[in-house]
Amino acid sequence: MVDLWTTVVQLASLALAVWCGISAFRGQPMLVPHLVGIAVLEVLLLVQLVLSIVLLVRGPQPSDTVTFVSYLVTLVLVPPACAVWGFMERSKWGPAVIAFACLVLPVLMVRLEQIWNAPVA
Repeated sequence: MVDLWTTVVQLASLALAVWCGISAFRGQPMLVPHLVGIAVLEVLLLVQLVLSIVLLVRGPQPSDTVTFVSYLVTLVLVPPACAVWGFMERSKWGPAVIAFACLVLPVLMVRLEQIWNAPVA
């Protein structure tokens, strides 16, 4: 895996989580800038997906390929799902949903790294 890219995605996700958390704390509903932030994060995650697929095809395989791929798919599907949920929830809880999802993404990225770097049994 590309450690620098993983760090970039994690930092972007945490920054969006802080921003949406502040919006939720202030009682603001989800706005268009929040959607733009989610879109930027989704683009970063799609690049992560492409990088991971290239590494899967060209390089060494992770210890558990099925679990690795399932984490990758989940990673890419979380932002659009939270965007829809957050947009439907027109109260302060819309940004709170996004903030929570953006806190989950770095954990998923850590798990991807752990699966990738685990010794093959």
